[in-house]
Amino acid sequence: MAQGVRGTRDFYPEDMRLRNWLFDNFDDAALLHGFQEYDAPVLESEELYTRKQGEEITQQLYNFKDKGDRKVTLRPEMTPSLARMVMSRAGVLPMPIKWYSIPQCWRYERTQRGRGREHYQWNVDIWGTDEISADAELISVLVTFFRSVGLTEEDLVIKMSSRKVLEEVLGSLGLEGDTFAKTCIIVDKMDKLPADVVSKQLSDLGLDENAIQTIQSTLAIKDMESLEKNLGKESAAVKELTSLFSSLDAYGISNWIEFDASIVRGLAYYTGPVFEAHDRAGELRAICGGGRYDKLLSTLGGKDLPATGFGFGDMVIMELLAEKGLVPELISGIDDVVISLSPELRNAAMSVASSLRGSGRSVDLVLEDKRLKWAFKHAERSGAQRLVMVMPDEWKDGKVKIKDLESGEETEVSVDSL
Repeated sequence: MAQGVRGTRDFYPEDMRLRNWLFDNFDDAALLHGFQEYDAPVLESEELYTRKQGEEITQQLYNFKDKGDRKVTLRPEMTPSLARMVMSRAGVLPMPIKWYSIPQCWRYERTQRGRGREHYQWNVDIWGTDEISADAELISVLVTFFRSVGLTEEDLVIKMSSRKVLEEVLGSLGLEGDTFAKTCIIVDKMDKLPADVVSKQLSDLGLDENAIQTIQSTLAIKDMESLEKNLGKESAAVKELTSLFSSLDAYGISNWIEFDASIVRGLAYYTGPVFEAHDRAGELRAICGGGRYDKLLSTLGGKDLPATGFGFGDMVIMELLAEKGLVPELISGIDDVVISLSPELRNAAMSVASSLRGSGRSVDLVLEDKRLKWAFKHAERSGAQRLVMVMPDEWKDGKVKIKDLESGEETEVSVDSL
């Protein structure tokens, strides 16, 4: 059994260094905007997902019955857990809340480039305000992160629209309720399916040819002027998006943003602005996505609260960074390698290592009898700054020999001054 379960990943030390680097940048972008970190159990009640998305979601869950015969599942996403936490303290939490998390999520689905069956997802959410400034704040968090890892607006674009665009178009056609939700799911796949397949799926929902053409022509709009001509100046969608783009301009990040009416996001609970980040070359899946979801809590049996947020997986972004040559080479960060050059000095080397660690230096103590040549190679591989050698003659004089691995300079240092 040399391989793990299909669709999962092992993180060797070099992989963990990269993962921690990525997560540190997630943390920094959120913390710079005043968000607080939270977490929840990886194991949740299956009902938390079936109530929101129906029984068909169980096909994608890692679900089972526990020993108490309760239906439970590994979480496929974090938003329902967050909703549960907010509901359990309804009326007590001071609003608005700005929270973020980096949970591991599990979905049983076909593995492909940039998607496994487990992944980590940076979730950033604002609850308790319906102000458009909250949606703009989320985009600012995203751009701050992208800049921190070396990406620019030439590398990627954040495409934005509003679910109200599709709502108004379908409303004008007399379509609403269940048909609207199902239409969103189909439209979300428009860029992945041939136009005739999309048309047939919409036709199967009961839409006539005129309705299908109206939907497709509206969702092909790529600029606000054309949207305004299509929906009118008094359109709620137009007013909302105009206000949002004005806020993004105030942040100085407009050059990262494009309007694209085809962005609707497949999840049924979105209610307002929606967005996705894509690489400019269009070679990868969406890097992240999110939007406003003001009516989620009622689907879970609670009282609705305005909310907006995004989910950002850890896999596609690493693909993009690798393509752009932006994945850093990270060394272990060890300060000192300490080695004793005779078995009798093993305990002396331990006391030297302990002393160095006590001063805040990270120390890798060589635990076996090794030659000096091996120690040099090991120290270089580890990215250590210094090799500290405990040698018989020097130790008698209360000293150790230290080699600076960058300059190559060797010095003798008294043990007391380590």
